[in-house]
Amino acid sequence: MGRSEKAAEQDYDGGDTDMSGGRNEAAVGGLSVPDGFVLIAGGSFLMGSPENEAWRGEDELQHPVSVGDFYMGRHELTQDEYRAVMGDNPSTFSGGDLPVENISWFDAVAYCNARSLREGLTPAYVIDGRNVSWDRSANGYRLPTEAEWEYACRAGTATPFNTENSISAEESNYYGHYPYMIEENYFSQENLDTRPGRYRQTTLAVGSFAPNAFGLYDMHGNVGEWVWDYYGTYMMFRQENPAGPVSGASRVYRGGGWNDFAKNLRSAYRATLPAEQRSFNIGLRLVLDVPGASGGIIGSESTGSEHAGTGDVLIAYFSWGGNTEGIAREIQRQSNADLFEITMVQPYSTDYNTVLDEAQRDQNLQARPALAFHVGNMDQYDTILLGYPNWWASIPMPVATFLESYDFSGKTIIPFCSHGGGRFGQSLTAVSKLVPEAVMGDALSIHYSGGSSLSRDISRWLERNGISGR
Repeated sequence: MGRSEKAAEQDYDGGDTDMSGGRNEAAVGGLSVPDGFVLIAGGSFLMGSPENEAWRGEDELQHPVSVGDFYMGRHELTQDEYRAVMGDNPSTFSGGDLPVENISWFDAVAYCNARSLREGLTPAYVIDGRNVSWDRSANGYRLPTEAEWEYACRAGTATPFNTENSISAEESNYYGHYPYMIEENYFSQENLDTRPGRYRQTTLAVGSFAPNAFGLYDMHGNVGEWVWDYYGTYMMFRQENPAGPVSGASRVYRGGGWNDFAKNLRSAYRATLPAEQRSFNIGLRLVLDVPGASGGIIGSESTGSEHAGTGDVLIAYFSWGGNTEGIAREIQRQSNADLFEITMVQPYSTDYNTVLDEAQRDQNLQARPALAFHVGNMDQYDTILLGYPNWWASIPMPVATFLESYDFSGKTIIPFCSHGGGRFGQSLTAVSKLVPEAVMGDALSIHYSGGSSLSRDISRWLERNGISGR
């Protein structure tokens, strides 16, 4: 078990970073380690997850990878560190020692370059609009690759978490009501390695729990962490220092956040969003190269489509208990958009306990239940407002069927989600993976039915996304 939050906070003195811009260094193994960073000795490991790992995704194909030496920040980047360089703090939760969040991938690489220049280092990135190239010979701050991140997170383990087969709410900041394997043991929890724990509903000060074997804090939970790579399919063959696909529509972030279920904190779990997307549970962790590391330029070309169409707006929603339907009808009232309900040929049970079992079964199997009706004229719609309840921290599987039934290339999908406390969970990642060629708009999460503020919240959301009544 990890240390308590109070004890860990006493250990963390907040002095790992020289906020004046200098870099204090200490000798480790004959190499100079910048203050606040850990030297990660390179090696080989199996990246991804074995086929028998519970709740693994098809995109976690296990394959051999080797990485070289690198330095990694002990902690997720704090709000004080971000503000000192960028002059502002975009975070949803406020606190100097809390991790910075609500930043896009583009914000993250911009910070890396700005801090590098501030400290007299050569920026790692060349930024030209949406195209970003990485100069691997530069000595400036950068994001880890996906392979480096997983290698550092695992710290020599091959289990679902670096705490081995489960992780508790006393070891990580996540949606502690839902520990690993709760889906199969919701009504009888005697077989769980970790019982349900605390859900804090906020980020915590960096370093609030015990570090992993490499001395890195919060690799599981608190906030997800952007990495360099575009999201794409893993290769089967052995790779050395891989940097992901050369192009793509979205970037990867890792580690899970304060509102994620434990299954989405696994070392192999891959989350993804468009590079311009911001979220209250995504931040970053910095990396520096070891002097003398191999150089080279890695180009990067965004293939995300820009929203340039002039077609109609469709509200497509799936609802079980009625909350999402009520939200969808209020959206229709304000926007005059067309309305389509996603319904199944064989609907889920109307009994709450039964539908819990049915929903988690379908998610575990990644089932695609048949739909009773289809949109016959999808080509006319340029924007789809996609509604669903947050089920087990993701989308209901009928929504996955809907997304795979049409070509959404170049269209804009704007999710709205009803939830009981977990906000979006990993539902935005699920949508992004299913429709990688679509543009994702600014999503909206509504607690249950939304209450008295629903109309105002929807109005502001529609305005942010450039949708008005027609």
